[in-house]
Amino acid sequence: MPQVYSISQNPITAHAFNADRSQVAVSLNSNDAQILGPSGSEWTTIETLAEHDKVITSIDWAPNSNQIVTASQDRNAYVWQQTPDPETGKIIWKPTLVLLRINRAATHVRWSPKEDKFAVASGARAIAICSFDPENNWWVSKLLKKPIRSTVLSIEWHPNNVLLAAGSADMKARVFSAYIKEIDERPAATVWGSKLPFNTICGEYASAAGGWVHGVAFSPSGDVLAFASHDSSISIAYPGGPVHHIRMPTLPLVTLTWTTEDTIIAAGHDCQPIVFSGSDAGWQEVGTLDDGSGSGAKAGPGPVGRLKTGAFATFQNADSRGQGSNVSNDTKLTTVHQNTITSVRPYGGAAGQVTQVSTTGVDGKLVIWDTASVSALTGRMGAMSMS
Repeated sequence: MPQVYSISQNPITAHAFNADRSQVAVSLNSNDAQILGPSGSEWTTIETLAEHDKVITSIDWAPNSNQIVTASQDRNAYVWQQTPDPETGKIIWKPTLVLLRINRAATHVRWSPKEDKFAVASGARAIAICSFDPENNWWVSKLLKKPIRSTVLSIEWHPNNVLLAAGSADMKARVFSAYIKEIDERPAATVWGSKLPFNTICGEYASAAGGWVHGVAFSPSGDVLAFASHDSSISIAYPGGPVHHIRMPTLPLVTLTWTTEDTIIAAGHDCQPIVFSGSDAGWQEVGTLDDGSGSGAKAGPGPVGRLKTGAFATFQNADSRGQGSNVSNDTKLTTVHQNTITSVRPYGGAAGQVTQVSTTGVDGKLVIWDTASVSALTGRMGAMSMS
């Protein structure tokens, strides 16, 4: 059974947990970020990070350095650190300025694995790679620009701390080199290449049918790239090898994460976490973490078992039979989330062996899902394919 928390009546645009999962930072579609802590069976606000002038679009929490980075529509980012207040001695979260040098909204932000850099995607057709300047006590940026032709919607770091995946509204997913000579050691060769000066394009992939690329993620090894597009497809790309596209008969996915080297959990407008499994030989959808009863256990394998639940079914029923007589049944979905899932992130376990994932959505809910049912789903699909 998933753990379900109703955080707010407002949409949650982004969330990030600290290292021991005792606190979570969320953006409730506002200028401020809230840091929540557990209080009984609920999560309550213990700190408010107030510095941005417009809606915060993305948050990331560095597990080792315990720094939070926020990005906003105000074209700014801030790095937040805990420090004693000089007047009271109380520990407070203090913002540090980031010189982004972008003239459009910041859309997504992620710390690098070593936490010595972070990347900020933007509507300025650029990605800011930010590193700390101790002399001036601020973060400075270096921009990845070519050949991006539209808003960058998502970014994700490779495990080697140098490569960066990006998905954008020009319908492409790309892998860039974000190597900064003064900071990074010379990276070892990978399947993405060996010579990696800044802004090298190591891979470029188009969505299956021309949709914006909403979410990108590297596999735990960094050898495979997955991305979800607005054409209701998910794609898995092997550099120098095949690119597998899965076209779905439901609403688009907007966020995804890998749990193992052969399993992906993705979510979006259909309001439920969907499981995909495969290898370079082929990929398939194997089911959902949501059982479709609103309680959210495991579900039967494959898309057929999922089509009768979620937002897609609600729209399909309204289209085929109009507004029903029972209004409550027509408006309440049978899924745990009642609106678009905006973010899915690893919660429990280690890289390559994720045992739990967390999701937040437009319905204001935070849900923690156990991925133990994933192995049962993939095993069942394997048995079915063999038969």
